[in-house]
Amino acid sequence: MPKKHFATDAIHEGYDSKNHLGSLSTPIYQTSTYEFDSAEHGEACFAGESEGYIYSRLGNPTVRALEERVAKLENGERGLAFGSGMGAISAVLVALTKANDHIVSSTGLYGCTYGLLKMFEDKYNITSTFSDLNTETVIRDAIQDNTSVIYLETPINPTMQLIDLELVAKIAKEFDIPVVVDNTFSTPYIQRPLDFGCDVVLHSATKYLNGHGDVIAGIAVGSKEFLDEVAMTTQKDMGAILAPFDAWLILRGLKTLPIRMDRHTANAEKIVAKLAAHNKVTDIYYPGKGRPDQNEIKEKQMSLSGGMIAFEVDGSKETTQQLLNHLDIIKVAVSLGDAETLIEQPATMTHAVIPEEERLKMGITNSLIRLSVGLEHWEDIWNDLDQALNKLD
Repeated sequence: MPKKHFATDAIHEGYDSKNHLGSLSTPIYQTSTYEFDSAEHGEACFAGESEGYIYSRLGNPTVRALEERVAKLENGERGLAFGSGMGAISAVLVALTKANDHIVSSTGLYGCTYGLLKMFEDKYNITSTFSDLNTETVIRDAIQDNTSVIYLETPINPTMQLIDLELVAKIAKEFDIPVVVDNTFSTPYIQRPLDFGCDVVLHSATKYLNGHGDVIAGIAVGSKEFLDEVAMTTQKDMGAILAPFDAWLILRGLKTLPIRMDRHTANAEKIVAKLAAHNKVTDIYYPGKGRPDQNEIKEKQMSLSGGMIAFEVDGSKETTQQLLNHLDIIKVAVSLGDAETLIEQPATMTHAVIPEEERLKMGITNSLIRLSVGLEHWEDIWNDLDQALNKLD
């Protein structure tokens, strides 16, 4: 049979209704533990000598269906689901580091990821170098003898800066350093980091994968060998697991992921064009609308530009907040990837934990706004933005 398309895998992968009494919808296995066939079977399961479910912290059929589906969409060998995006990030980074190691990270990061790296430094002397990762020389200069992982976002949250995944992965392999990529903004529909030589892909499944704003979840995808190890060590012992009902909600959301991402992108492109023509907007950051080198990266590794926009207005922190307060349809809220259009001020919200000096180095000014363009009609989104922009002093 020919290889199935993405939209088909997003609906069918990881689940065969014939194995579940013909239920078309994946059943929610709302159970904490599982009965063994015998005492010997239980012993074999715990010894890893027999397949079978033991305890839902160690595996659950509903969660497993989700893990297999996302792994397929990312072209990975195995997926591993967590109770939050930060649960996934923490587990993977703990698994790849030890005391006194060093992490190379992209200059921009989600605020809580930055906070995690600082906690690593305070508690375990795991230091981090924040790098633009934009040239071979810059990447090599950032790597130290004790570097154990390169961690990056692309597009970077919230500045939308792009990083050449193939370039980073090529250099990392020379030093046998794994590359971990947060792919939340793009989703596997738009970008697949493993295809460019990266080792682990992370998602806050709260966002586009679920798409409906009613789940907190995270997913890691990579090699079976690595994620088997994470499952039986870091995840098992730290316990940041995903509930089966939440897994079911994400499975349902994935069925419409391609359709949603097409609409998010189409809306965002129209909003970008309108913002570019407005006199109160000083800068716009959106994949494919930047410097030539950034456009080249976008064309190489992203099939679409996505639904996330960052832009700056002419004014102070208070001016920016005034804009947000004048909105009606667009909701002032963190998170992203929902059907609703969401807007926030990163400097005072998602990235407030980052010291101001570091934030400014990342390009996160008080006048920077992050917009997650939703599924409403684009003209209604723009009319709301336009009237709020026109009320600025």
